[in-house]
Amino acid sequence: MIDLNNESAEEVDEQRLVKLALFTLDQLRIHPEAELSILLVDEATMSAYHEKYLGLPGPTDVMSFPMDEMRPPHPDEEPPIGLLGDIVLCPTVTAAQAADNQRTPAGEADYLLVHGILHLLGYDHAEPEEKAEMFGLNDKLIAAWDATR
Repeated sequence: MIDLNNESAEEVDEQRLVKLALFTLDQLRIHPEAELSILLVDEATMSAYHEKYLGLPGPTDVMSFPMDEMRPPHPDEEPPIGLLGDIVLCPTVTAAQAADNQRTPAGEADYLLVHGILHLLGYDHAEPEEKAEMFGLNDKLIAAWDATR
C-alpha cells in the first residue's frame, strides 16, 4: 500500500509517483501489501527535517526514514511484507537541480523516488562499492520504468 501526501503546494503528477513506486517495489520483489509513505513538502519543511535528522542546513531533495529494515529477498525467499517507511521529497529542490542532472523535473523526481526506496531497503552510497551498486540499480530501475512508458 502506498500513501502519498502532497503538502508542498506544488503541482506534481502524484499518480505517476505512486505507479513508479509500485513498479519499483515489484521489480525488487517486495510484497504488494508492504506499506510505503511518500510525503511531498516545501523547502522550509525539508530544511527543518534536514537539520533535525541529519544536522545539515538548508533543504535537500529527498530523505528516507526506514521502519522495518526490509531487504529485497533472495530468489529462493518469499517477498517481505511490512512497513517500508517514509520518503520525503521536496519538489522545488528536485525541479531546481533537474537540469544539472540532465533530467526533466518529473524525471528528477522519478530518480529520487527510486533512490529513496533503495535507501529504505538498506542500500547506501557511503563507500565506493556501495555507491556503484546503489546508483547502478537506480539507473537500471529507471531505465526499466522508462521502457514501460
